[in-house]
Amino acid sequence: MVKRVVVALGGNALGDNLTEQMTAVKETSKAIADLIEAGYEVILSHGNGPQVGMIQLAMEELSLSNPTKYPTIPLSVCVAMSQSYIGYDLQNALREELLSRNLKQAVGTVITQVAVDPKDLAFEHPAKPIGRFMSKEEADELVQEKQVTVVEDSGRGYRQVVASPKPKEIIEIKTITSLIDSGQTVIACGGGGIPVVKEGNHLSGIAAVIDKDFCSELLAEMVDADLLIILTAVEKVCIDFGKPTQKELSQVSTSEIKKYAADGQFAPGSMLPKVEAAIQFAESKPGRKTLITLLEKAKDGIVGKTGTIIEQ
Repeated sequence: MVKRVVVALGGNALGDNLTEQMTAVKETSKAIADLIEAGYEVILSHGNGPQVGMIQLAMEELSLSNPTKYPTIPLSVCVAMSQSYIGYDLQNALREELLSRNLKQAVGTVITQVAVDPKDLAFEHPAKPIGRFMSKEEADELVQEKQVTVVEDSGRGYRQVVASPKPKEIIEIKTITSLIDSGQTVIACGGGGIPVVKEGNHLSGIAAVIDKDFCSELLAEMVDADLLIILTAVEKVCIDFGKPTQKELSQVSTSEIKKYAADGQFAPGSMLPKVEAAIQFAESKPGRKTLITLLEKAKDGIVGKTGTIIEQ
């Protein structure tokens, strides 16, 4: 039986603002508690797109009110803030749910830095959406005022985009593994981690948001997980999505799904990074698998009842 699993929570597990998040994490915690109650050793990661954008906007407005007193807050610090307050809500909701089931499981959040390559080509091509959805008029105004890059996001409106370099090293991995080995449920690498670059012994924050699925994959490798669960808004990965010929994938090999990806079956910035991270983990060590499914289907997915399992 799979024992150690890394669960990468999607945006739908957290809501888009403080009020929605307080409600969402209660339902999220029930699904995670189901896994822990079933005997799995769970490590959690999560996205932060709406949250980090909200924090950045608030910090910019504060700075504009008095630039001398309130200098501009770097994006890396906004990522750190999002890790803290999401972790705060998530660990409290999960702790409460576990105690209601008479499970005295310690839960804690590790504020996690993740090293990236400052020469990563992603810095030349910002592509990671953050913050709220905007109309075309609002987006044009933001571009004019703040010289940021915006894109149309999956037919839902416009969003700001920032660089999304690949994660290279999880700085706090020893702390994370020590907590896991002591029996605690750990929340780590929130929002893909705080992006930093190494300058000798110094770590310097850099303006970027690391994709949480790629960072979750690296986390799963480094804690020697058996399974990576990537939670999203669909029960199964599909090919020909939205067409009459749509087909759900239940169990697929890495070689087969690579062909689908090469044929353009998965949308960049949406399902494609999830599939790429899934392949990377499944191929990182014999016996490892990735499950992509809905939050509420995670427990059934582990035992093969639903979801998409990707393995070699």
